[in-house]
Amino acid sequence: MREITLSQAVNEAIAEEMRRDPTVFLLGEDVAEAGTPFKVLSGLVEEFGTERVIDTPISEPGFVGLAVGAAMTGARPIVDLMFGDFIYLVMDQLCNQAAKQHYMSGGKLSVPMVLRTNMGATRRSAAQHSQSLQALVAHIPGLKVAMPSSAYEAKGLMKTAIRDNNPVVIFEDKLMYQDKAPVPEEEYLIPFGVANVKREGTDITFIATSSMVQVAEKAAEILALEGISAEVIDPRTIVPLDEDTLLASVRKTSRAIVIDEGHQSYGVTAEIASRLNEKAFYHLDAPVLRMGAMDVPVPFSPALEDVTVPTPEGVAANARRLCAGEMIHAA
Repeated sequence: MREITLSQAVNEAIAEEMRRDPTVFLLGEDVAEAGTPFKVLSGLVEEFGTERVIDTPISEPGFVGLAVGAAMTGARPIVDLMFGDFIYLVMDQLCNQAAKQHYMSGGKLSVPMVLRTNMGATRRSAAQHSQSLQALVAHIPGLKVAMPSSAYEAKGLMKTAIRDNNPVVIFEDKLMYQDKAPVPEEEYLIPFGVANVKREGTDITFIATSSMVQVAEKAAEILALEGISAEVIDPRTIVPLDEDTLLASVRKTSRAIVIDEGHQSYGVTAEIASRLNEKAFYHLDAPVLRMGAMDVPVPFSPALEDVTVPTPEGVAANARRLCAGEMIHAA
């Protein structure tokens, strides 16, 4: 199987869906001429032209509103939001309009729109371009939220999102665009709400999202040298969430750490940990531990920024303490 970058995988998925379905189109800032700041969409305008790959003005509320209207009237728009931090600008269009139209129309209207954006710190982009805001939209009924952890997931989840009749938000970690992974040449889709057990284990479960999957896998490798067997699970989508797979793992291992790059308070880690505590409480030998980003604006200073997000060493250290029966309080 060939290996391609996450960037190439996203590009392939969009190109294949645009060839398959003429109602799919792409819009956003610099998507045609510049191919986006991360060059993910390069080459698409040459194939599909400026009527289907549309450069927009710097007006996020405007072009997301345009996409919502297009989706309601038969198109399948893919909105490129240059940075995930800009979600604050489109909350009304996304959360009040796109998420609620199906409900408010009594099922007569749908909004088959994909909003693809990015997340992640440690790129030295400072506090307004480094946030991981997936918890904000996961909180809104009517939106689906996907978080690919590799090129394989990025392509399969994107194709599923484009074909979904509901609004979907996809968060891609901006530091992973050049990471390579095996991706089949033949078509495949990854269904929403189906987690992936990346590594089998018996002593503790790591549930990790996006780039934190790699953090969890590295922590598991560290622990394996010490005789601790960690299971690593990638939920792939946080809405819908594959509770069955997560609960089955925790009932087997009796311990769990949930890892996400969003701020720890009121975030994805809290929601997943709460569900595990509610539905697997009597199988647990220790409280479910959360590990997220520090509750501070992301610093520009490299030395400070690097300590704000979970690391493999930090995950391994907490796992050791849980497996030894020590009490740990979330920071």
